[in-house]
Amino acid sequence: MQDTVPSPSDDSAVAEAATASGPVPAPRRRPKPGERRVQILQALAAMLEQPGSDRITTAALAARLEVSEAALYRHFASKAQMFEGLIDFIEQSVFSLIGQIMERDGSGAGDAGPADGAHRAARVVAMVLQFGERNPGMVRVMVGDALVFEHERLQQRMNQFFDRIESTLRQCLRPAAEAAGSATPMADANLRAAALCDLVRGRLQRYARTGLRRVPTEHLDATLALLL
Repeated sequence: MQDTVPSPSDDSAVAEAATASGPVPAPRRRPKPGERRVQILQALAAMLEQPGSDRITTAALAARLEVSEAALYRHFASKAQMFEGLIDFIEQSVFSLIGQIMERDGSGAGDAGPADGAHRAARVVAMVLQFGERNPGMVRVMVGDALVFEHERLQQRMNQFFDRIESTLRQCLRPAAEAAGSATPMADANLRAAALCDLVRGRLQRYARTGLRRVPTEHLDATLALLL
């Protein structure tokens, strides 16, 4: 018997045909303006969390997102710009939190003493290390491992990032050096701030180079007690 095509009015026949051929795939949603940029940066950060991720190609990134490389370049002129997007996120996140620490801990009466300065310095150090622990892909950018084959200006930006961290720590620690009656309070604050910044960079580097196994906040309170 010859097969007949179900008419549009025959609901049961249409339902049966749809079941036989499987569900119709939903049309792929087009990302909103700016959404694709965020997706690209999120994918890049996620890839940086994987072992052997020091060198990520745009081809691999495009494959992860299931788009063409040309689609990536519609949002970023180069891979360097993608890394700059990650650095922007790191800077905005960390320095916004530092601003909150400095404002909150220094807002009350009598909060500008040496002990409070040391407390703020400890909170800044802990916050930067916690940020790295919670954003492991960003750590490879912060310590420069992911930037080795990229434009030199990216590494310079991360160097400036840590310079700003060290400057903040000096600002926190100067009252303690002055209260201790040091003949060179600024120099003493500079030395201690540099040591704390070295601690931050060293802990983040260890985290990255142990395959994200040695967390940067390990025994942090005890370590800071020795330095502060």
